Amino acid sequence: MTRLALRGVTRWHPGASGPVLKDLDLEVDEHETLCVLGASGAGKSTLVRVLAGLEEPQAGRVERVADARRPALVPQSPDLFPWLTVAENVGLGGRYAANAGRAGPSQVRELLESLGIAELAAALPAELSGGQAQRVALGRALAVDPGVILLDEPFSALDPAIRADLQVWLREVLTRVRTAAVLVTHDVEEALVVADRIVYLDGPRGLTAQWRPREEGTTREQVLAHYRAGSVGATA
Repeated sequence: MTRLALRGVTRWHPGASGPVLKDLDLEVDEHETLCVLGASGAGKSTLVRVLAGLEEPQAGRVERVADARRPALVPQSPDLFPWLTVAENVGLGGRYAANAGRAGPSQVRELLESLGIAELAAALPAELSGGQAQRVALGRALAVDPGVILLDEPFSALDPAIRADLQVWLREVLTRVRTAAVLVTHDVEEALVVADRIVYLDGPRGLTAQWRPREEGTTREQVLAHYRAGSVGATA
C-alpha cells in the first residue's frame, strides 16, 4: 500500500533559470525505507520539503494515499528546545490538538526505551552529544505516529564513526517500528546501509536510477558508477 506519492510535481525557486524538480513521480510504500540519493544541487532538500508540505509545487500534487496523517520531518540540525528535557522534547507533538492521544508520558517513556535513550529522559539538550541529539529528534518525530518519517541528511554534521553507528541504529529502529521513511542523502554508504529501495534524483531530469540493495545485492561501485555517468555536479 502506498503511504505518500508525488504526481507530476514541478517546483521552481524564485529567480531560478529552470525548475529544481520537473514532472516528478514518486511513491513511498507502507513500511518501506526509501532513500533519495543524489549530488549537491540535485533537488533532494527541495523534494523532502515538498513531501513535508513546507513548499508547494507549482504543478502536480502530493497525495497521502493511506490515511490523513501528515509526515514528520527530521532535519539536518536536531533543533531541540534547549529549555526542555529530552522527554519533554520528544513529547512536544502531543501538545497539539491534531495529535490528540499521541505522545503522552507513558508513550514517551516506551519510545525512549525502544530507542535506547531512556537514561537521557531528564537531560537537557546542552548535555547531549550530536549523536544523542539526533536520536532525540527521531524520537520526537516517531512520537506522533506519522504517516511517513522524512529524514533530510540527519547525520551529515556528525563525525564518521558516530555516523556509521547511527546508520546501523537507524536501520534497526525503522525495521522495528515499521514506519514508512524517506531518507535524503548524498552518502552512498548510508543509502546502502539504511534503505530498502534507493532512487537517484538528478534535478529536473528526475529519477534516473533505482536499486533494491536487500534484494539485488547492490554494491557501492554500482551506485558510484551512476554518479560518474553525468549526474548534477557530482564527484564521488
